[in-house]
Amino acid sequence: MQRFAFGPRNYRLMGIGLAILAVGFVTMMFGDKEKYGEDFLGITLGPLLLIAGFLVEFAAILVRDDSAVVSRGDAPPAPTAFTLSPTAPVGAPVAPAPSPAPAAKPTYKRL
Repeated sequence: MQRFAFGPRNYRLMGIGLAILAVGFVTMMFGDKEKYGEDFLGITLGPLLLIAGFLVEFAAILVRDDSAVVSRGDAPPAPTAFTLSPTAPVGAPVAPAPSPAPAAKPTYKRL
């Protein structure tokens, strides 16, 4: 099963987020009547638009799009570390595990 990182929904959200970010930066750059955007638009509305744009970008990365799956083939599922493969029927006696070999003595001399 091949899966892309992002689907169409993610890309749409990323585009919307980039548009909101662009509007926020332009709003901060061009204020109303004050010089250098030092008014409501440049000081308050612009940064709020930037926060909203970054939140939309964050959501675009985290949202799961189910249409991102390309093919589901008939391949068997990949083995995981937690797959149990019984070797004996349930309830059968189990031989004890062999004891580990004794630890080797260190080659250095302790003081």
